[in-house]
Amino acid sequence: MSTEIGSLITCTPGVVGGRPRIAGTRVTVRSVAVCYKQGYTPEEIALLYERLTMAQVYAALTYYHANQAEIEADIAAEEAAYEQGRREQEQARLNA
Repeated sequence: MSTEIGSLITCTPGVVGGRPRIAGTRVTVRSVAVCYKQGYTPEEIALLYERLTMAQVYAALTYYHANQAEIEADIAAEEAAYEQGRREQEQARLNA
């Protein structure tokens, strides 16, 4: 039985913010891309996310490489939001 490659990645409004994700999971392409950028191999990523198959990991990486600007913008926005929250917490701690 063959798998339609296009069926491995999906976007659903209201699920993980509508971000591209591995179909049937809540694992986003962004999450896989971040691991990959940190130096994890596809095999190591599959071990981190125990329920993912190698085909799913490679599909996420393929989506990332085909849509790199979109995913990089999402990663940058997430990092900026994290940094903003960290600064706000630090400021609140200093004001307490």
